Amino acid sequence: MAFAQKRVSTAKGSKGKITWRARYKRPDNTWGSEPGFPTKKLAEQYAEEQEAAIRAGRWVDPERMRTPFGVWARKWMQTKSPRGNTTSTRWARLDAHILPRWEDVPLRGINWFEAEDWANNLKCDDATATQCLTIMSMMLTGAVDAEYLLVNPLAGRRRSRPARVKAQVEEKDESKLWAPPEVVLQLARRAGRIDGLHILTTAFAGPRWGESLALQADSLGERREPFEGGEFVCPTLGIVNEIAEYQPRDKDGRKLPMVIQLEPVKTRESKRRIDLPPFLAELLAKHVAEHQHQYLFCTREGTWWRRSNFGRQVMRPVADGRKALPTSKGHAERPEWAPIMAGLTMRAMRHTHDTYQQQLGVKAPLEFEQAGHKRPGTKAIYQHPTPDMRRDRLEGLQGIYERAMRALGWDAIWDES
Repeated sequence: MAFAQKRVSTAKGSKGKITWRARYKRPDNTWGSEPGFPTKKLAEQYAEEQEAAIRAGRWVDPERMRTPFGVWARKWMQTKSPRGNTTSTRWARLDAHILPRWEDVPLRGINWFEAEDWANNLKCDDATATQCLTIMSMMLTGAVDAEYLLVNPLAGRRRSRPARVKAQVEEKDESKLWAPPEVVLQLARRAGRIDGLHILTTAFAGPRWGESLALQADSLGERREPFEGGEFVCPTLGIVNEIAEYQPRDKDGRKLPMVIQLEPVKTRESKRRIDLPPFLAELLAKHVAEHQHQYLFCTREGTWWRRSNFGRQVMRPVADGRKALPTSKGHAERPEWAPIMAGLTMRAMRHTHDTYQQQLGVKAPLEFEQAGHKRPGTKAIYQHPTPDMRRDRLEGLQGIYERAMRALGWDAIWDES
């Protein structure tokens, strides 16, 4: 049934150029066509291949394969509903890097050679370039599933970086990714009771930023497990929800107002009870008794902190230092603060907790559980935390705190008067 159709160009200057159009029967019995073949034989061959693919059940409409990547990317984003921050990240990568290059490229025009070369020449950090390729690959896999493509040309490919790209990868400054305990205590004292306790809790218990903002009075609890003929008992911090902050988009990718709202934690492992060392349990219990707002770590008005605002208003002056300001209308005199450890963030405080766990030799089953991480491998199924493991971890964290207090010569972090 397939055949070739002769086409004679009538365009000015074409001198009656002859090409051939392939014609074939589509699954719905309408006629499909593909123009531009230089010979009748090639057109017939193409048409016969289409009908053979249709009979074999592996045919993809060439019109769909010509869909611009930008059109398909927006369609794919409409159908995917991950957590808000994940969606925001994907849109950020699309807007800044992916769509400027691939917006109008047909789906079937994308290949690994050009995609990899593009990623290696992006003006961004190396991890972002790799993430852009990953997002594109996810979208092209969706195109295969939706019968817009036969195969995903990026699937299973590992990006190889030329020497010039590898040389551009900046070495991480490890000194800014975690903090010694003396530094954590100094930051906590300088930040004040509420914000300082927020910093201290993150460094010694390890909740994620959004998880720490969602903590309430009833987050404090107790663990009881059979142990040595009696019970092992320790205070805990329950992680159930988190405060999500993200930029939503409409179906066409246009930005909507920022959202900051309470959501369940994102994974099964994230929902957990963190065992608290005695000093931290005591400080949190006192804070709960005195605190006037619903959420334990919030602004003075009782609202949720924006991550950027907390960084600018609390972490940067506390860690990096600040200049003195004289008394003026609107604010009192402000003393100068020398830097304690410039560049530290709340993410570094969470790194600090996991670093302390490694320093103490916390066993893997408990280490992963307390951090809210999914442990890979078969051992995750067969190994579990025990009361002995929990006791050793808590004694270790308490010891780190007490040694730091002695090193600083402090009896208390904040003035108790």
